[in-house]
Amino acid sequence: MMTTTIAHTRPKTLVELLAMVQPDMEQVEARMRETSLAENEALHHAIDYLITAGGKRVRPAMTLLAGHMLGAPRGPIAYLGAALEMLHTASLVHDDLIDGALLRRGQATLNTQWNASATVLAGDFLFGRAADLAAQTDNVAVMRSFARTLMTMVNGELNQMFNGRGHPTRDGYFQRIFGKTGSLFVTAAEGPAFLSGATPAVATAMATYGREVGIAFQIMDDILDFTADASHLGKPVGSDLRQGLFTLPALLYLEDRPDDPNVAALLDGRAGDPALVAHVVDSVRASGAIQGALDEARTYVARGVAALSIAPDNEYRQALVDLAIAFVTRDL
Repeated sequence: MMTTTIAHTRPKTLVELLAMVQPDMEQVEARMRETSLAENEALHHAIDYLITAGGKRVRPAMTLLAGHMLGAPRGPIAYLGAALEMLHTASLVHDDLIDGALLRRGQATLNTQWNASATVLAGDFLFGRAADLAAQTDNVAVMRSFARTLMTMVNGELNQMFNGRGHPTRDGYFQRIFGKTGSLFVTAAEGPAFLSGATPAVATAMATYGREVGIAFQIMDDILDFTADASHLGKPVGSDLRQGLFTLPALLYLEDRPDDPNVAALLDGRAGDPALVAHVVDSVRASGAIQGALDEARTYVARGVAALSIAPDNEYRQALVDLAIAFVTRDL
């Protein structure tokens, strides 16, 4: 069987890919907005605020495209897409509280409006709501994948909290971003295989695609934290460094310039110094670290795309290839 490669024709943009599944995405949005009559009014408004704040919806997009490629039933696929986006939203609520973030997607975070206890409970509710949506697929394999992802994400957050700061390593970085980001893309890609009744080999291939492409997506996010401007990011540039976190661009810079006194100062606990962080951001931008990180992201994409070789050869497989390309060519 031929190996899937990145197409030579112009890949579809994320907007074009979303247009391919627009009716299904409307169902995802509707599922996310379904509420219980017993839902607290303040919580209802908070959830509406969080959903309306948007996001690229790339996780449900991957689920929907994979579902169409494999011939999965549309109803369960919409529920799975909604579950994953709700899980992602829940994780952001807790992340913002833990990090003390003031902005997300250019809007005030929930923790700037609610006290810490209420924010934790709102995130907990969203985790529960995400699990309820996943259960609507009536598929045990999907629920096991969802549960593993939730556990992996929480473990990744704990690893970041306890091990992510100080003197970083590449291994630690990649373990952390798989836990926080890549694991969610695994379920987005392999869940449709379970729902379609695909072979175990295809399910494994889809999990590989999700993992590799998901890691590439996070590397690109980390690159943009250095190269984009605050108005486009919706949060301050260098926000990871401000928290004492070294992502791949900073790690590559550190490998090349291990004696940089400004980096040493950050590692010694001066991440709260805005001028110092800005100086290191400028240094990373001016080095080859950004290109090195981009090259690594593209390597992950190539591995993810290669895994699709045993999937059905149709327009949706090509769309998944294009989605992977879009992850490392976006500017937001």
